[in-house]
Amino acid sequence: MDKETFIKKLLMYKDTVFRVAYSYVKNKSDAEDISQEVFLKLYTSAPDFNSEQAEKAWLIRITINKSKDLVKSGWFSRRSDNTEFTEHYEMSTAESDMLEKVLSLPDKYRSLIHLYYYEEYSVKEISEITGVKASTVQTRLQRGRKLLEKKLKEEMCYEKRNILPSYEKH
Repeated sequence: MDKETFIKKLLMYKDTVFRVAYSYVKNKSDAEDISQEVFLKLYTSAPDFNSEQAEKAWLIRITINKSKDLVKSGWFSRRSDNTEFTEHYEMSTAESDMLEKVLSLPDKYRSLIHLYYYEEYSVKEISEITGVKASTVQTRLQRGRKLLEKKLKEEMCYEKRNILPSYEKH
């Protein structure tokens, strides 16, 4: 692959790769490192793709694999670092709050919800990318949405309680 083509692909997919990596590792530095590894692999050993969709799916699959490898490593589980996602991308408060709730979901729901809503893949495409049956993808999306709904309702109840004025007798 020539340098110009690589730079074009890097600019086209960098945000997607970063967001997918971040959805797994929840850390800006680690997501950036994974992104570099993914693009190095693209530059050095990517197969020929018959479409941009196939290329994007390949990049996401590589990103997921590298992210899972890092999360499984003993080093990763022994350290703590809470870098905020919003440092890298400007978002509204509502978008940032929703993303925070998505990232707090268990991995099996979080990654699928990210691919479905943020990357706009269909259930069938997610199934092909992740290697999870389409029916399982649908079930996990449904359960993930229910968990998100529950988190939103809990937050609304909490906010309503804190909005009401407290009257103290003097």
